[in-house]
Amino acid sequence: MLSYQHAYHAGNQADLHKHMVLAELLTFLTQKPRPITYIETHAGRGLYDLASPEALKTGEAEFGIGTAKGGDHPYFEIIDEIRERHGASAYPGSPLIAQSMLRPIDQLHLFELHPQEHAALKSNLAAPNTSVHFRDGFTGVLALSPPKSNAGLVLIDPSYEVKTEYALTGLFALDLAKLWPKATIVIWYPILPAARHHELLSIVSPLNPFVDEYHFGDKNQRGMSGSGLILINPVPGADQQLARVRALLGHT
Repeated sequence: MLSYQHAYHAGNQADLHKHMVLAELLTFLTQKPRPITYIETHAGRGLYDLASPEALKTGEAEFGIGTAKGGDHPYFEIIDEIRERHGASAYPGSPLIAQSMLRPIDQLHLFELHPQEHAALKSNLAAPNTSVHFRDGFTGVLALSPPKSNAGLVLIDPSYEVKTEYALTGLFALDLAKLWPKATIVIWYPILPAARHHELLSIVSPLNPFVDEYHFGDKNQRGMSGSGLILINPVPGADQQLARVRALLGHT
């Protein structure tokens, strides 16, 4: 949906879960000398200000990054680096986390259809190895797959404001896995009272995904009780990576 803007939710509990796992996966993928390709279907603006009126209106960051204790983890190292450059209230979205971790030999392709978000993304992440596309992420990713590197990660992170997005996301993942079987595919979904994510899980079940859920308890998430991640073709040791993230989040 073009009405969705992540500035209202940046730095919340779901972001911590998603971004810490992403940092774990990229740490592994960049250890080998071969280049990788990183792609996002719904990129947002890449850099957020947690002191902005949008972030302060919901207060979600206060219960997310605002309560994080830090620790020996690449995610917290990136937070520190970004805040040194952009100020104490800066928060990196997944595109900037990825760009900060990838090497000059790696390629980033970021898709965003919201005009203002696309313009901000293009400005915030200008770099020689980064391409920002004003195009539907699902069709755009399929057109690029498989890339020359044949190794990489695709992050699928829709807004899910329309209930049909759960099925569309699942069907897209099936198509992508056929075109680019070596890609690590990561799908984020919210855990809401309607539990529509069960449809998504059912559709991708033939791919034997690894599913990780983080439940928030009583923390303020405006109706969302948890965050889910589906990993298709996960990197070796993904179970240990997810366990480390859960430990840092205080969730087992």
